[in-house]
Amino acid sequence: MADLPFVDTHVHFHDLGHPRLRYEWLEPDAPHDPVVGPDEAIRARRYWADDFVAETRFHNVHKVVHVQAAIGTDDPVEETRWLQAFADRLGVPHGIVGYADLTRPDTAETLARHAEFPNFRGIRDLRYDAYLTDESWLRGYALLERHELVCCDDPLLEQFPEARRLAERVPGVTLCIDHAGYPRHRDSEYFRRWRDAMRDIAKAPNVVVKISGLGQADHRWTTASLRPWVLECIDAFGTERAFFGTNWPVDRLYSSYGDVVNAYADIISDFAEAERRAMFSGNAERIFRLGTEEAAT
Repeated sequence: MADLPFVDTHVHFHDLGHPRLRYEWLEPDAPHDPVVGPDEAIRARRYWADDFVAETRFHNVHKVVHVQAAIGTDDPVEETRWLQAFADRLGVPHGIVGYADLTRPDTAETLARHAEFPNFRGIRDLRYDAYLTDESWLRGYALLERHELVCCDDPLLEQFPEARRLAERVPGVTLCIDHAGYPRHRDSEYFRRWRDAMRDIAKAPNVVVKISGLGQADHRWTTASLRPWVLECIDAFGTERAFFGTNWPVDRLYSSYGDVVNAYADIISDFAEAERRAMFSGNAERIFRLGTEEAAT
């Protein structure tokens, strides 16, 4: 069992009955993601912060970062408002990564409205078009520096060179590569391509890696099957720019919460204690500014 306090940097809460929030990916007629697979088991009416706290209470979860779950909502700030209410009542989540369409001309206003909530820490603008070369998107991205916001992103493998150029163009913004670069295959040739891409983007010092969601393309995963992917992330980024998340409750499709956290702990067990603490909590606290003086609890 993991013996260190754990900062979970990737969780999703939802409420399909909320009058102002939409979750298109969880609606009954939403298609299955081809990588994630059938997901009816997590299409519950709601999954609140209360449910997460109850489910994870024996796993030494020290702090939590919520990443955008509402998709299709008219005003993305409504999700941040909803999550801040949980934080004010329960102390969870400690950090909020919300949504903003960075191509919009009112991006500065949207970010300022998000930033009115004390636990707001970043943006995820999930898209798979040519956004990394879109000047309107790049202008919106540069605005994140004004509020010290992290950008959590899932570029496709072939987009990694553009993502590195983005990081170098805007060195004042931390670019977080979500889900360990979201490797979609598990064959040796893909691993080589993924490894080379990760090593290259890690050369930009303001890029960090969130090791999470690895079950999505490895539904019957074991600690042994995750090990090379986790260790390669750490090798590329170093123990000071790598940290962990569970992608909960999505990855409940493949395992229990304890299975995920304990697998991470086992994989890094040979590192020095200071390095393990950094990867399990310290790095995330620093990057997402989760210190007690900054995150409302």
